[in-house]
Amino acid sequence: MKIRLAGTVNDSIVDGEGIRFVIFVQGCVHNCPGCHNPQTHDFTQGYETDTEELLEKIKANPLLDGVTFSGGEPFCQPAPLCEIAKGVKKLRLNVVCYSGYTFEELIELSNDDRDIKNLLYLTDILIDGRFVLEKRNLLLKFRGSDNQRIIDVKRSLETGTAVISDD
Repeated sequence: MKIRLAGTVNDSIVDGEGIRFVIFVQGCVHNCPGCHNPQTHDFTQGYETDTEELLEKIKANPLLDGVTFSGGEPFCQPAPLCEIAKGVKKLRLNVVCYSGYTFEELIELSNDDRDIKNLLYLTDILIDGRFVLEKRNLLLKFRGSDNQRIIDVKRSLETGTAVISDD
């Protein structure tokens, strides 16, 4: 399956716990002022690659603790990310996903889009919410502004409400 990317990082320690392979998708509907990755907003930029090629790169790195989906907006390309997440789970790695959507917005969107629902269910940790320049905080772990949350997706789906991660 094809996916449009802005790029990847093989060994990140700033995009979730542990050593991570990071996939930066191309395209974002939020266009937050002050965004850390404004070059990822345009849906026509970046490059197209194959999900299997990305999985091979992930498999080739024995040091990884997990994979992070960032962007851009990952939930604008949920089907190919589901394919990748399924392969990541088979490798017994975790999935962190950044989204400008809140958990509650994603639940609402998932009612009409099976791929969004599947990607949400394959995600272990969701870092949600739009970046808000006025709430920028450089001291936050894995986030850029105070309104963004680190959510334990499995527990949140079980309880029906966003559960903030203990990390």
